[in-house]
Parts: sequence; C-alpha cells; structure tokens
Amino acid sequence: MNFVYIVGNLGYSQGYQDGPDMTQIEDHPLRYKLANELHARPFPPLEAPSRAAYLAIKRPDDAAKRDRDLDRAHLTELLDRFGATHPQPGATHWYGQIGKHWLKWESHTEFVTYTVFESGTAERPFDAVTFDVFPKDWLSKAPGVRMTSALIRVEQQNGDTGIGEKLADWFVSESLAASRVIDDAAVIAGDFRIDPAGHMRFVVFARPDAGPRRIGRVVQRLCEIETYKTMSMLGLARVRDMGKRMGEIDEELTRLMGDMSGKVTKAEETLDSLLQISGELENMLTRSSFRFGATRAYEALVSQRTAILREQRFEGRQTFHEFMMRRFDPAMRTVHATESRLNAMSDRAMRAGNLLRTRVDVERSAENQLLLESMDKRSDLQLRLQRTVEGLSVVAISYYAVNLAIYILGPVGEETGVSNIVLTAVVTPLVILGVWGLIRRIRKDVS
Repeated sequence: MNFVYIVGNLGYSQGYQDGPDMTQIEDHPLRYKLANELHARPFPPLEAPSRAAYLAIKRPDDAAKRDRDLDRAHLTELLDRFGATHPQPGATHWYGQIGKHWLKWESHTEFVTYTVFESGTAERPFDAVTFDVFPKDWLSKAPGVRMTSALIRVEQQNGDTGIGEKLADWFVSESLAASRVIDDAAVIAGDFRIDPAGHMRFVVFARPDAGPRRIGRVVQRLCEIETYKTMSMLGLARVRDMGKRMGEIDEELTRLMGDMSGKVTKAEETLDSLLQISGELENMLTRSSFRFGATRAYEALVSQRTAILREQRFEGRQTFHEFMMRRFDPAMRTVHATESRLNAMSDRAMRAGNLLRTRVDVERSAENQLLLESMDKRSDLQLRLQRTVEGLSVVAISYYAVNLAIYILGPVGEETGVSNIVLTAVVTPLVILGVWGLIRRIRKDVS
C-alpha cells in the first residue's frame, strides 16, 4: 500500500492507491464547511520584538441581532484604504496584510474584533501612536461602540533581569498580574486598567526559543481574556440596574404573602397585585435571560483561556488566575446569585398566585352555592305565588263566567220556572270546575 502525504497552507490530504473507492459517496452539504470551521481562525505568527493594537466593537443594544453586513462593510472600507483584498460574502474572519501591518478581523456573536500586528516595538512603551493604524474618521463610522481596546508589547527577553523594573514603571502595582506561561516560554503581565490614551496594556517577554506561533497564541489569549472578561462584566452592570427594583418587588411580594396568611378581605385585589408582580418578574427574566446566558459562556471562556496558559508564579506576583479569582469571580458570583434570586422570586410569585387563585375560586364557589340556595328559595316562593295567583284567577274568571252564564240562561229559567238563585247554584260549580280545568291545561301545555 502506497501512502501519499501532501502538505498545504491550510492542511493536508491523505491518499491511497489501494482500498475502497469513496468518490461515489455523496458528501453532506455542510461537510467541508464544518471541517474548515475548525481551522477558520488560525493564530497569527509573531516574531519578537513586535507590537499589536487590539479593538473590540459592539453595538450597544441587541448586538446579537445586528446586521453583520454592516460589520463587513466597515472592514471593507478599511481594507480599501490600503488596497487589500476583500473578505468573502458572509465571512466571519479575515487575515491579511494592510500596508506594513497585518490585520486579523473576527466576527463574534455580539461583537467584532480588529487586531493589527507590526514588527518592532515603539520607542516609547505603549505609545498610543500604534493605534493610529485605525483612521479616526473610519473609527467614527463604526457600527457600534468600543467595548475594549488594548496595546500589546512583545519583547525578546533572555532571563528575568530587568523585567521587574519595567513592570513597576509601566503598570499599577496594586492590580498588576504577571506570570510565566507555556512552560516558561514567556512572561506576561498586565494590570487591566485603562491608560490615559484609553487602552489596556499587556506585555509579553518572549524567550529566545519561543517560536512565532507560540508567541502568537499567547498574544491571542491575552486579547481573548480581556474581551471575554469585559463582555462578562456586562452581566454585572445589568444586575446592578435591576437590583433596586428587585428589592422593591421582593418587599411587596413578602407583604402580599404575609397578608395571605391571615384573612384577606379583598382576595381578588391581592390576586391582581400578585399577577402584576409575576408579570413584571417574567418580563425581567425575559429581558435578562440572554445576558445571563452570555455571561456564563464568557465566564467559562475566561477561565478556559486562563487555564491553558499554564501559569507559574513570577517573582511572587499574583497570576492572571489569581487576579480573576480576587476581582472577576466575585462579580460573576453576584450575577449568578441575582439570576437565582430572580428565578426564585418568580417562582414565589407564581406559587402565591396559584394559592390565592385557589382561595378565590373556593370563595366564589361558596358564593355561588349561596346564590343557588337563594335562587331555590325564590323559585319556591315564586311557585307559591303563582299557585295563589292561579287560584285567584279561577275565582275572578269564574265570577265573570257565572254572571255571563246567568245572563245567557236567564230567559230559559223564566220559561221553565227556575229561579235565578237555583240557576246560579247549579251553574256556579260547573263554571268553576270548567275554569279550573282550563287553567290547569294551559299551565300543563306551557310547562
């Protein structure tokens, strides 16, 4: 069996002269797209010394639903200024040369990132002029706002001599995090503070034996940690905005549930209040569910990106992991606690509403029972009244009927010698019986 190994820019292929012919099998329509997705965002190779300028742009509201064509159009406008090639339609990443720089562009769920790489370091560390590769008029047209930006300095350093002095000069010592990473292939540092020019600062002291791709991976991880950390903190901002109203709702909910333990004179009004609270809580959950889910995802990415750096302590300073544990983790716990509290309040309101709704239903059933009993009594009285009226009707009708019969039969009585008294006595029972029978038949036909 002959084995052929072909090396290319994006991967390799293996071919066999012997064996089954697989060319007749139809590929899934997404097979190549899914396979290439794993290689879509390669790490940029970086030589030391070098520098990078990083920018993350996000639309303020509903960023996940944004028109991504606007992001690509904004990228294309920048590429046109340098005569660079355009990204493919629907592309989510682009990497290429613009002038003397290399640009890496990526489109994410809520934001887009631009990273510009340049050989050599600025004469003045973290000089904001590095960021001038992004034209000011182009930045002003961005379809969003700056979420974060950073300047990254990459130096070649053999040994640790002088690193401590540079860190003390470049960063705020109180929040400085520094560590050896990737089996001491480099020393990284940053204080996660915004400098006067508006950028974060990170430095990578690469060992001479650290290859370009390893340095590129370290720089990429620093950019990702900063971005995902910032995006995670949006969840903290959201829960702080919700905190006051949640406290008010919690007090109102507690009061209403306390009223339920006693005699509620106006159960329906209490139920209406509970339904309003439940609706507001559900609305808060709906509006915050995406942010809570995104915060969990970004938090996991921060932890994962920090872990794969394989940090070791440098000169007794806190590591990036320790910085996140002291500063970042409490913020994330606050977000998770608020989410749990909001869910618990919603469940409480729903349970209370169900209990009170049951109580209202029972009270209404009792009221309906009383109403039915009252209706029965009224029906009985009505029946009695009807019978009384019927009796009176028989008497009244019979009276007029008897008089009418006497007028009709009067001449007959005079000829036969029967007096009016006798005639009346004979006719009266017959008329009363006839009227009673007629009324009874009418009532029977109606019923």
